[in-house]
Amino acid sequence: MTITITEPGEYICNSEDQPETGCKYSLESAVNGTGAQNRAFHALVMEYYRSRCWSYSGSGYDGGATFAEFRNMIKRKLGAGFESYVYAEIIDGKARIREAKRYEDIPEAIRLDPDLRELVRGRLKSWADYSKRERMRTIDALIAEMHETGVKTQHFYDILEGMQDLGE
Repeated sequence: MTITITEPGEYICNSEDQPETGCKYSLESAVNGTGAQNRAFHALVMEYYRSRCWSYSGSGYDGGATFAEFRNMIKRKLGAGFESYVYAEIIDGKARIREAKRYEDIPEAIRLDPDLRELVRGRLKSWADYSKRERMRTIDALIAEMHETGVKTQHFYDILEGMQDLGE
């Protein structure tokens, strides 16, 4: 159910289903990501990780990624990616830590030097800061990749069924 608050205590229902008198509802912003999206994303990422159908490398067991690395790789590859970049720049003989909003904003000398480029670090956008649309795109891409890599666990199908029940 989607509603628009018009004035304190007044609203317009934007969907076919209407709120029932006497029932309590928890409101979430329709613009920001929802709790249901949050639960779905984290359940899907955990199930994907447990399935071992992925092939991301990292520092974990047998060269695979740890769960934290895996979750970050999913956010980088399938999600919103980096929100900013951190790099070191030598100014007047002193190293200074700088931040750039876009990779292209990093000085060209640093981007083109293989040794300096190796030191550039991206800051992943936090899942809490994703918009509802970014969350939807990320979850859709994650589900598509899980299908593509052959995740066929019962829990995966249970998560998908639960998402359909919520209308996500």
